[in-house]
Amino acid sequence: MKNYTTCLFDLDGTLVESKKLKGKALAETCNLFGDKVDATIYKSVMGESWFQVTRYFFKVAEIEPNIDLFNAEFKNIYQQLLSTELLPNPNVEELLTQLKAMGKNLGVVSSADKWMVNQVLSEMNFIDYFDVVITKELVEKHKPNSEAYLLAMKKLSVSSSEVLVFEDSRAGLLAAKNANCDSVAFRHEYNVNNDFGLALQVISDFNQFVLVD
Repeated sequence: MKNYTTCLFDLDGTLVESKKLKGKALAETCNLFGDKVDATIYKSVMGESWFQVTRYFFKVAEIEPNIDLFNAEFKNIYQQLLSTELLPNPNVEELLTQLKAMGKNLGVVSSADKWMVNQVLSEMNFIDYFDVVITKELVEKHKPNSEAYLLAMKKLSVSSSEVLVFEDSRAGLLAAKNANCDSVAFRHEYNVNNDFGLALQVISDFNQFVLVD
């Protein structure tokens, strides 16, 4: 594999095992507004925009909540789950430590809200690993649009040929491709429906990935 100077990571599902928690929080929030839903239905829309995800849950639960109230309740539930149940993906910290020691530029490129990203990085003690963090608020267009990755590269003053992206969704891989970056896909139980044909490699544990210096 060629020598990349920069590795950019999606957050949810890629760095951390948060998809199950997000599905659980969505289901529990729906329960507050009406009918019960199964958290695993999140697998059907994982990687889609928040608008699409919530509308799917609303349809299955047969509810029409005020979105601001829903988001507020979701935030409370999800924050609690992140503080008590969040885990890193297998061997991700070991890889981050290795990459940092090799002098690589590291960044987080997420479509999540800033509060989510900050809490996850804080809970995992990952903040110091990253030279740049891109959140939902910093861009107008979200994955699969390339804007977030282009912004990260601009902030790091690197070209796309130097960048390797780690993603866990088809939309994320498309965003990387649209930014002319190579990518690696992280497979987990919540993205089994995602096509990872764009990735150079598909892994389910970060010890399966080897970066040649």
